[in-house]
Parts: sequence; C-alpha cells; structure tokens
Amino acid sequence: MNRSTNGLNHPIDLILACYPDDTAYLPTMQIIRSIRKMQQVSRRLAADGQTIGLVPTMGFLHRGHLSLIKRAQKNADCVITTIFVNPTQFAPHEDLDKYPRDEKGDIRKIREAKGDIVFIPKADEIYPDDFQTYVTVEKLTGTLEGKSRPTHFRGVTTVVAKLFNITRPDLAVFGMKDFQQACVLKQMTRDLGWPIRFIIAPTVREKDGLAMSSRNKYLSGEARKEARCLIYALRTAREMANSGVTVPKKIITEMRAVIKATCPSARIDYIALTDTTTLKPVSKVVRGTVCSLAVHVHGVRLIDNMKIA
Repeated sequence: MNRSTNGLNHPIDLILACYPDDTAYLPTMQIIRSIRKMQQVSRRLAADGQTIGLVPTMGFLHRGHLSLIKRAQKNADCVITTIFVNPTQFAPHEDLDKYPRDEKGDIRKIREAKGDIVFIPKADEIYPDDFQTYVTVEKLTGTLEGKSRPTHFRGVTTVVAKLFNITRPDLAVFGMKDFQQACVLKQMTRDLGWPIRFIIAPTVREKDGLAMSSRNKYLSGEARKEARCLIYALRTAREMANSGVTVPKKIITEMRAVIKATCPSARIDYIALTDTTTLKPVSKVVRGTVCSLAVHVHGVRLIDNMKIA
C-alpha cells in the first residue's frame, strides 16, 4: 500500500491546514479528541480518495495492539487508532474504575509505530446525558462471553457502531484473542450494511504462551506463572484433537484437569468447543473447531481461544 499521495509526505498532510484547531500534531500523527473534528477529518480523507483503517482499543497498549496497527498499515493509506475505555461494556461489579490506563504511553507507542491518527473521545461525548440508543446482535451474543457477561456485547456493538459512523473506515482490524467479539461485530456490520472489510489478526503471545492482554498487568509472581494454565489447556485440546479425539466432553475434562494442576485455585468460567461461524457447541470436533475458555486466575479473569482442528 502506497501511504503517500499527490506529492505530499503523508496522507494526513491533506487535512492539517484545513482543520488545525482541536488537534495536537506530532510528526506524522494527529491526536483528535472531539467527535466533530474526527468526522471532518475522516470525510476529507475519504473525499481525497484515501482508504481508512480503524483499530479500536481501550488503551494500555501492548505488542498485540501494535501488531493490529501494523496490519492495518499494510492495507490502508491512513490508520486511525481509537483509545476509549467504554463504560457500557462493563457490568457494575466489573473493573471499569480499575481498568489500566496510560494515555501518554499509548500515544508514544502509536507514534513509534508510525500511526497516523489517534482518536481519544470523551465519555460524555460518546454517551451524552440523554443517550438512549443501543445496537444489539441477537444469536451470537447468547453464548461464551455473552452468557457470562449478559450486558457486555450490547456495549461493545454500540460503541463500535458509533466509531464506525465517526471514522468511516474502509477496513477494521481486530485480534483473534477476542474472537467472539470479532464475529459479533462482523455480523453487525453485515446486518447494517457497512462496506467495511474485517481483518482478524493472530493472537500475540508472551514467550511462555500467555495471550497478551491489558489485564495481565494485574498478575505478578506465582499468579503470573499459574496464568499459563490457559495456554496449557488449549495446547492439550489441540494435541488431543490431532491425535484423533473428537468427543468434546473428553477434551474439556482433560482441559479442566490441566488447569487445576497448573493453578489449583483457578475458577473456570467456561470451556467450549464451538463452530467457527455460528459459535454453537459442536457435538464432534471437525475442521475449524474453535476452543474458547475463560478462567479466573487469582481474581483476574482471563480469556483465550485456539483453533484445534
């Protein structure tokens, strides 16, 4: 993808002079905080024929997020990374107030990754006092994370729908770690007729296999070591499937044993073997089966998944 145009050094050079107020400019990167300004910029980019890639995040960025930005850069002229800790996807008892934040660090990381635009909207702009419209996806949200966190996906789909309307992306990049979320958002996009291409990038892992997550910050010492129970269990499932075991119950039983052996205090929320597209439980492991799990490790809820066949 050629990321320069019309003799200018960078696609966003097109709009710097046009909309200088309410933006902070760093070399080859803009920081935009208002919805109106982001709409103006995205419309101008589209009018000038630039393809827009979107990477939605809740901040506290790690290498997994940065890999999504890199993937978007390969497929778009201008990449917008959003940072917004979305309150509507947290239940009252969940960790909204404690969710890790590092805006300055995030901006630095995006700049180092040669990001184009960082959109950091305010919560009261996304959800004004009289806000009363939500987007829901029905069937795909009734299982896995949706079953454990009944209000979660309504918040996710609503905020992403708003981000799509504000930024007008041609493509959006999500990570495989949040596989169900990507499936739900793809369904929403198809149902609402947005011409947005979805890219689901591979999960980025630590050296020991733990999936990168902002919540890993909560883990230290023995808890961090025992968090490997998720990847150990997933690898066990894949090995069993590769050896010819096709009965989900047998695989799940062995996965539970692996988790408890690695982290005796672990509380398993769910383990499921599902169809890649419908997310319905499979009666037999077949090609494309995805194994997903959520486990509380020393009070920290972690999720992961893997295609096992």
